[in-house]
Amino acid sequence: MQLGKYRHYKWSLCEVIGIAKHTETGEDIVIYNHLDEQRNPSLRARPLSVWQEKAMIDGKEVERFIYIEESKVL
Repeated sequence: MQLGKYRHYKWSLCEVIGIAKHTETGEDIVIYNHLDEQRNPSLRARPLSVWQEKAMIDGKEVERFIYIEESKVL
């Protein structure tokens, strides 16, 4: 899993800023900013296993999140 920008299959843009461990289960959790043009970016978390799941669109399996570019370091 790379840090950087991803496109969600429903076309929203996200920027992964890190991977955390769930304190009770040890599960990997993706920490990301949801970059929606119609509202302020919001920090979110999603299990890595869910992040990597496929989604069904018009009867076809597609990637839920598609990596599009690396993060820019300021």
